[in-house]
Amino acid sequence: MFETRDLSADLDAVREAHAPGALVLDVAADFETIPSAAAEDLGLLADGLDPATYPSEWLSDDAPRALVAYAGPDFTVGMPGDGTVVWTRQTTPPTVLVKKRAEGTPAPFLEFLLAEAFVQIGTDAPEHFLPFFGESYRDLDDAVPLGPADVYQIAAALYDAWLGLQTRETFAGWEDTHPDLYDAWADAGSRLEGRLSTLPRSVARGQTSFAEATEYACSAVKHGLDLPAPFGALDTQAFVEYGADYGVKWAAKTFEKLEEGTEQSGE
Repeated sequence: MFETRDLSADLDAVREAHAPGALVLDVAADFETIPSAAAEDLGLLADGLDPATYPSEWLSDDAPRALVAYAGPDFTVGMPGDGTVVWTRQTTPPTVLVKKRAEGTPAPFLEFLLAEAFVQIGTDAPEHFLPFFGESYRDLDDAVPLGPADVYQIAAALYDAWLGLQTRETFAGWEDTHPDLYDAWADAGSRLEGRLSTLPRSVARGQTSFAEATEYACSAVKHGLDLPAPFGALDTQAFVEYGADYGVKWAAKTFEKLEEGTEQSGE
């Protein structure tokens, strides 16, 4: 199921700087969540396992089943929407997992995804949006008048933006020290720019859901791109400082304004 992955010199240097000793494993299958029995095999490779559990009171009554399972006692690694590279601190040392689908990912971008995982581990941020929001997840659910899947997607996006605010300075600093990783980061950002300015119009026309637009905009934060309203309000140090509370207030104000706009257009 798991095989140790060899790292390039650049990646080894980034790991040493941000996540010393972290395991990097290729996974022989794609996954959203690794089955508990398979995940526990990580214990054969890591020095120890410390499965995380979270209070059920943090969750709304209609929370997605995957999120309920994540909060529960089973050892859970990976969640829907996590992408090609996943990391966890539920092992000692932390572990970075590369999904099977990485075989189709361009090598420079995959190198960046691995480097990004090391940098994220080094921030000491929680590894998932649920411990990031904690009991405020219910407040987010109350603030977002959409279904549970959309609330999940928006929560994951806000957490991604919060992380991106803390990591992008490191990425930008690689221009001289790790130019290949820097180029991959910059290239990924340039691929996002074109659609950013059209997001509000796409949402207004029903071509893009608000949750999808939030995910797209928040993914651009780590590249330091200019975000259209209402997402530009997330690109602020205040979000880093106030974390989940800021994210919930942003969501509440955003949907209040959307509702006001809808009512005015209907008059």
